[in-house]
Amino acid sequence: MRTFRLVIACPDGVGIVAKVGNFLATYNGWITEANHHSDHQSGWFFMRHEIRADSLPFDLDGFRQAFAPIAREFSMEWRITDSAQRKRVVLMASRESHCLADLLHRWHSGELDCDIPCVISNHDDLRSMVEWHGIPYFHVPVQPGRKEEAFAEVSRLVREQRADAIVLARYMQILPAELCEEYAQRVINIHHSFLPSFVGAKPYHQASLRGVKLIGATCHYVTEELDAGPIIEQDVVRVSHRDSIEDMVRLGKDVEKMVLSRGLRYHLEERVLVHSNKTLVFN
Repeated sequence: MRTFRLVIACPDGVGIVAKVGNFLATYNGWITEANHHSDHQSGWFFMRHEIRADSLPFDLDGFRQAFAPIAREFSMEWRITDSAQRKRVVLMASRESHCLADLLHRWHSGELDCDIPCVISNHDDLRSMVEWHGIPYFHVPVQPGRKEEAFAEVSRLVREQRADAIVLARYMQILPAELCEEYAQRVINIHHSFLPSFVGAKPYHQASLRGVKLIGATCHYVTEELDAGPIIEQDVVRVSHRDSIEDMVRLGKDVEKMVLSRGLRYHLEERVLVHSNKTLVFN
């Protein structure tokens, strides 16, 4: 069923839900899902509604025009999207295949409602798997001393593919600040630890040295600060002193796949609201 997804964040106050509800009722809008949250710490209110598109008398532009006075009245940060307009998601990976393979499988089986125009990698190892799915594969090596040149090509490819989002499916390079800024809240990374613990390289090795009892994975938006962007989704698996680093890597890969696919789905369905460096996820 085609729906419009209305997402709102604004300073909290009386009458917000009533005003939005009355607006939708006036135009015979049929709400199929409604989520609200009042954050007492920040004093902000958050809302996500799904409305049957065929119940409204206008398209997205008409909705924006009609709703604009209410948005101004409550100083809203808001967006309205159409579930029928599939987002274009560029995937990036290095040598590890598990996260990329899982996303490609879910896309191939129709679980991920998006288009994947290409995969970009700094290695050529995963080409055959990607091209089996009929997706173009671009190999852009990132060599020491030539990173600026490499990421200029990456940026060109992303723009050429008209990407709505970028997913780093174990892409083991740090994106330049300019790319992070240009695609703010649209670059999604999977980090193989339960952030904010074990930032950076070899988190399973770090976890083993600390003798942790839980290891996890974190799906987050990418910012200029390494592994510090707003967190979308996390999960964990229990380990013990009996588990070697290799065991932790094996167990962690399963968690990474699940966390990344869930986080991407939440993003595609407009379920993630970012406020400061924190997210609300209406899942």
